[in-house]
Amino acid sequence: MKLKVGDKAPDFKLTSDKGKTFSLKDFRGKKVVLYFYPKDMTSGCTKEACDFRDKINSFKKKNTVIIGVSPDSTESHKKFRDKYELPFTLLSDESKKTLEDYGVWQEKSMYGRKYMGVARTTFIINEKGKIEKIFDKVKVPGHVDDVLNNI
Repeated sequence: MKLKVGDKAPDFKLTSDKGKTFSLKDFRGKKVVLYFYPKDMTSGCTKEACDFRDKINSFKKKNTVIIGVSPDSTESHKKFRDKYELPFTLLSDESKKTLEDYGVWQEKSMYGRKYMGVARTTFIINEKGKIEKIFDKVKVPGHVDDVLNNI
């Protein structure tokens, strides 16, 4: 089932880079930018995370939290966060359940080889837990500004 604008965002229970378990309900009353990315420390994912980092105060002024999700381990997230001084939560979905719930765990193809991976996707979720905007097939350059302009 593909999620669409107006749908209730699927809840989740995932562990953060700091070892704390979070669910979507923990962020009620704030807007949430939930962005799914393929892999810590890769060029596109690093650029995207650093762009969110560099605009964090603009998001805070709009009562919005940033949450990054990938299938990497919490230990990998911790190294990623520390190396790039990321001021937002990174959640680990090693089971890929949340990735599947949000429809971002998809078949991909590279050099003719098919494999399963994360389709870079961002959701804006409103204060009541409803999906306000979906950015799929995200291209990193300019993406964070586009998200900010849609809040």
